[in-house]
Amino acid sequence: MGTLLPVTASASKVILVFGDSLSAGYGLARGQSWPDLLQARLGQGERGAQVINASVSGETTAGGVARLPTLLREHQPDVVILELGANDGLRGLPLPEMKDNLARMLKAVADSGAVAVLIPMRIPPNYGPAYANGFAETFAELSGQFERVLLTAFFLQEVALNPALLQADGLHPTAAAQPLMLDAVWPTIAAALEQPNRVTP
Repeated sequence: MGTLLPVTASASKVILVFGDSLSAGYGLARGQSWPDLLQARLGQGERGAQVINASVSGETTAGGVARLPTLLREHQPDVVILELGANDGLRGLPLPEMKDNLARMLKAVADSGAVAVLIPMRIPPNYGPAYANGFAETFAELSGQFERVLLTAFFLQEVALNPALLQADGLHPTAAAQPLMLDAVWPTIAAALEQPNRVTP
């Protein structure tokens, strides 16, 4: 486990995790996914934070655009962790489309008054290096376009090329990989929780 940063402003905050199979716990037992580990790390009750995992296996950025507004109204989160794009990249979706979808979601988060934590994705160069590089750069570009958007490290950095940390399909992380994934994004999540409470749109 990485160094635990003090989080003094997390009391009563709501964190919405909005991603695909990498955050939905695909192939894992209940309680093993990194969002489950995040909830355990933060604690629950009055002095903790509530983690709502609305991730869906197979989700795309287009699907996220359709689903997110309802979730924002329903849960009124203080922090939204956005982890989408991998499925778009695996399907070769044109980068401007993916970028536009992600931008629409980040705007929806901003309009709701929440802080966005953006988890960048990377893909293998199946569609050529220009596409793979442009794909990776999209997340950094978007993080600079919106206020109250924090960009994490790539949370599969220590996982993606280690077969021992991948399930039999070679794509989805094992239970042993989940703490590493959480440690990679934890400093940014902690920083987001230190931000002022929800901004009234």
